[in-house]
Amino acid sequence: MRARRGALAAAALIAPLALGGCDRGGNTDLGLALSTMNNPFFVGIKQGAQAEAKARGLKINITDAQNDPLQQINQMETFTSQNVRAAVINPVDSDAAVPAVGVANRAGVPVISIDRGVNGAAVGSTIASDNVEGGRLAARTLAEALGGRGKVAFLEGRPGTSAARERGKGFEEGIRAYPGIEVVARQPADFDRTKGMDVMANVLQAHGDIGGVFAANDEMALGASKALGARSGKDVRVVAFDGTPDGIAAVRGGTLTATVAQQPKLLGRQAVEWALKASRGEKLPERVKVPVVLVTGENAAEFDG
Repeated sequence: MRARRGALAAAALIAPLALGGCDRGGNTDLGLALSTMNNPFFVGIKQGAQAEAKARGLKINITDAQNDPLQQINQMETFTSQNVRAAVINPVDSDAAVPAVGVANRAGVPVISIDRGVNGAAVGSTIASDNVEGGRLAARTLAEALGGRGKVAFLEGRPGTSAARERGKGFEEGIRAYPGIEVVARQPADFDRTKGMDVMANVLQAHGDIGGVFAANDEMALGASKALGARSGKDVRVVAFDGTPDGIAAVRGGTLTATVAQQPKLLGRQAVEWALKASRGEKLPERVKVPVVLVTGENAAEFDG
């Protein structure tokens, strides 16, 4: 067992860690494996988790997988070697996260997933925004901004994630209620700002007459807005998803029409709460849905950003 723990600790050195008040000597209470911290939304989750852990007198190890599923396996091995009471995972990919969850399962460590589900693995509960309803809300907002008619593009999130799939499902369901709206382009941009700009530039070459864009997160929307230039928010209405400070600032400035705001700090706080419940063996619901809120120019001043 000692040899195995030494090997696990050595393997964990491969994974760059962003630590949040942790003790690597085996006294860590909880582990939180984030897909990336190169995104304000996940930084918000981190901050919420840190605040809740501090309020409860807990030590938490927060790691950054840099969008690499293999890193999350290493990080789960680190958590188990630290004898954490429970682990939380925000999967890089809902399928590729199965081996990482399996590491914790075999060690008897309960796992909660946050923001994105894990397909085919034993997690105590999944805490996420109501992404399907958020997608419907985005569709309705965009269609109404266009007066129910026009051509739109849809920038999808990272393929393989439940968040991207659910937001897409909600958007498709919502936009069907507006037969005058035509979705002329649908491409993934991986929840990334630079990719959002590049994809939008390519879409504009083929469909220069679009009137609207739905981007499945603020980062892609901000990239699309840059590609659109002076047309963004005026000739082309852009609706986003997340409610990050940058996204809300763009709504206030008029370059984004609206963003469907999640509550990342609340998600982080609830992840700690539910992880503790799981560690006590409490029976948990399969999914915990956190409401989303529409941010427009009319109410953006009420939000941080």
